[in-house]
Amino acid sequence: MAEITAALVKELRERSGVGMMDCKKALQETNGDMDAAIDWLRAKGLSKAAKKADRVAAEGLVAVASKEEGKGEVAAAIEFNAETDFVARNELFQNAAKRFAQLGLEHHTVEALHGAELEAGKTVQDEVTQMIATIGENMQLRRAARLAVDEGVVASYVHNAVSPGVGRIGVLVALHGGGDKTALRELGRKIAMHVAATAPLALNTDDLDPAAVEKERAVLIEKAKEEGRPENMIEKIVSGQIAKFQKDVVLTKQPFVMDPDKTIEQLVADAGKELGAPGLHVAGFVRLALGEGVEKVEGPDFASEVASMTSSS
Repeated sequence: MAEITAALVKELRERSGVGMMDCKKALQETNGDMDAAIDWLRAKGLSKAAKKADRVAAEGLVAVASKEEGKGEVAAAIEFNAETDFVARNELFQNAAKRFAQLGLEHHTVEALHGAELEAGKTVQDEVTQMIATIGENMQLRRAARLAVDEGVVASYVHNAVSPGVGRIGVLVALHGGGDKTALRELGRKIAMHVAATAPLALNTDDLDPAAVEKERAVLIEKAKEEGRPENMIEKIVSGQIAKFQKDVVLTKQPFVMDPDKTIEQLVADAGKELGAPGLHVAGFVRLALGEGVEKVEGPDFASEVASMTSSS
């Protein structure tokens, strides 16, 4: 058998646009014959998949999974993207998202998840590539997150669920402490619904990104100047507004949407007293909203497209 060198794999990668592992496999299957390897990739649909890789994939699903571990729990959330909502309604796509979320329980980063083995000799990335070739749209396992507690629960909530555990927004909330797990999970689910609705930026004030605070401060200073506020008063005015901003975007300081007279912090403290778990606290949260941060390319709507075609004929 011909030696499959790194240089040979790289050449096939450059010529086909297909991933390194698939290129290596193609060369192994064809005894190092470059042209035959390209044909092998085409037959598998992988070259076709590579050509779709630069197309925007902002639709798809967020999936969650969880399991108990001793006195605690672990949960994972992933975002699996496709180009259209139509594909997200496909059972094959939904099942893949659920499987990826299950694997996310053991793999802590999206990079690790890409290389995770689904079955003998087949990774998650291999499966995504094969689905691109089969379904005909670009797809991407874009994000993955994981939370765990050694005592307590990691509750989950999926908003706009299309089937159990998959939807457009997925939230995980970790509650650390003792107490009845059923009651803790219900509390965690309510907080997760709150997180889905309010999209907090941080768990605690100290966790806020300083850049986000400074950006808000700059906007508020400019606004105060536009409003003609006295120069010597601007700093005091803005400091008060920053304090309010922090309360608005910090989960523990936010008024609970189901009972605005209580903050999340107070809600959890009260629950801890009721459950005999005074140290109960929110240890972390994750909120994945489908397509956030992806720049969508908006094409002409169907009516405009038809109109332009008719006017040019």
